[in-house]
Amino acid sequence: MQLRAQLRPAIVLLVVFTVLTGVVYPLFVTGIAQTLFPRQAEGSLLRDSQGRVIGSTLLGQQFTDPRYFHPRPSAAGNGYDPTQSGASNLGPTNQQFISTVQERANAYRQENGLAPDTPVPVDAVTASGSGLDPDISLANALLQVHRVATARGLPDDAVKSLVERLARRPWFGILGEPRVNVLELNRALDQGMAQ
Repeated sequence: MQLRAQLRPAIVLLVVFTVLTGVVYPLFVTGIAQTLFPRQAEGSLLRDSQGRVIGSTLLGQQFTDPRYFHPRPSAAGNGYDPTQSGASNLGPTNQQFISTVQERANAYRQENGLAPDTPVPVDAVTASGSGLDPDISLANALLQVHRVATARGLPDDAVKSLVERLARRPWFGILGEPRVNVLELNRALDQGMAQ
């Protein structure tokens, strides 16, 4: 008898809180997000002129064509695979990691026409923790300007100006470093914003 007396309120509370926390609250939060932040609530998607989704400003994509700015390396699957987000888990004293970074640094210098002793930004040779970082440092972007400008037949100054216009500054002037979203930058180049 006492078990029944306790079982009924327990079941009622289970149903009530399941509906509140599993249905009402998520719908409420989604409604607020859709109203106040519609672009972010939809995944910060970028669309082309026909309205087709070309990517999200929150997820990095692989660009290899010399006409485009290249993202930082990715350890997610075969590179920028959003279903396999993750880091390489190799530490800074691991010989494989050291060799990989050196190879990437040499390839980066060669690809961008830099002298063999040119310092390379760390984000140009190491993957992020998620493997899907959409941004590169301003220093990384500026070292790629000449390659991109040459491949597109544009003056270096025009491409550099575009990079600096699209650069995001540190939050509150102190948190983080200047960075550039690679997808937004490459899209701006395709739209002729550097001319």
